[in-house]
Amino acid sequence: MHPTKVDRRRLHQFTDLPNVGKAFAKDLELLGFTAPAQLKGQDPVQLYDRLSELTRTRQDPCVLDTLMSITRFMDGDPPRVWWAYTDERKHLMAAREAGDA
Repeated sequence: MHPTKVDRRRLHQFTDLPNVGKAFAKDLELLGFTAPAQLKGQDPVQLYDRLSELTRTRQDPCVLDTLMSITRFMDGDPPRVWWAYTDERKHLMAAREAGDA
């Protein structure tokens, strides 16, 4: 759902979350989640790594941006478009590749 249409009082299915459509909702189910509330407190990098392992393919980096957007939203941040997290993800992944994170 587009972040401007998200209603925090109505989070019954994954597609009620910002930036989540039907395909990404299936990825969340593959990760073992059954409800949006279960994403609270989750580490988006760990979810990204786990999804890559489960699918046996390196996920597009934008998937991590989306995971950052929904986990942050569930932890209380306002809904934001997934690309609002791109710069942060790039810095995070560069540090990780350098062995700093």
